Amino acid sequence: MTTATSGLGVGVLLREGTRRLEAAAIPTARQDAEWLLATVLGLPRFDLYLEPAREVTAGGRDRFWALVGRRQAHEPLQYLLGFEDFVGLRIRVTPAVLIPRPETEGLVEWAVEILAPLDGPVAADVGTGSGAIACALAAACPALEVLAIDSSLAALGVAAGNVRAAGLSARVRLVAGDLLAPLASLAGGLDMIVSNPPYLPTGIIPSLPREVAGFEPRLALDGGPDGLRVIRRIVAEAPGLLRSGGTLLMEIGEEQAGLVASLMAAEGFSRIAARRDLRGVERFIAGQVGG
Repeated sequence: MTTATSGLGVGVLLREGTRRLEAAAIPTARQDAEWLLATVLGLPRFDLYLEPAREVTAGGRDRFWALVGRRQAHEPLQYLLGFEDFVGLRIRVTPAVLIPRPETEGLVEWAVEILAPLDGPVAADVGTGSGAIACALAAACPALEVLAIDSSLAALGVAAGNVRAAGLSARVRLVAGDLLAPLASLAGGLDMIVSNPPYLPTGIIPSLPREVAGFEPRLALDGGPDGLRVIRRIVAEAPGLLRSGGTLLMEIGEEQAGLVASLMAAEGFSRIAARRDLRGVERFIAGQVGG
């Protein structure tokens, strides 16, 4: 009896896994089935097609179907795999942290443009979560020191693993605390405060895809009634921590650029500018203190 006809082969598992995910309205069903089976087998994803009749053990099949079942329930693929790739780094993720988004790479790119020319810059990543932004910045700017802050100890545990894996422990320091509060002793000493804060209005969260609303940490999503609760605090507290010429750079929600620019202007920021993401949405905003 061959593995293909007995249902033990890679090709058969991929077909059935894809069918089940399609039935659950997973738009990337085939791709997700490939990732899940490759993870179970410890293979690069595209190696699955080199041996479509390769036998999968009973234990491997059980693990695969368990993962398929979780994906059928719309648990994010990244949580099932345990990672997401971000700016060339493999970032470990768990349900304790927000999954890094491709658009957030634009925030990192803008930050690097500002920080790279500086001599020994110091930046704070507020609400670091998985540490993706902090790690990406430190990897791109060899002279940069980053203070990565989060109020969630579980998130900081994930971030610590990512910092170690990237070999950045000497320049990325993890700090537990509420937003900018742990930075009080650094008044006037930061070149940049960067943040991807929670900016979604509370009322829209139930309408988000199940992968987001049902699985990602509410603390990292919910920006209060108008989405600006955390942003207001950051904008109000940042000027006292930034050196003259220092920059506040944030990711923001759709249609928030005008409101956030007004908040920043009221706190004395100058050279306020917004940038668009890959979809053409004004997604990032920056302003300087003094200078």
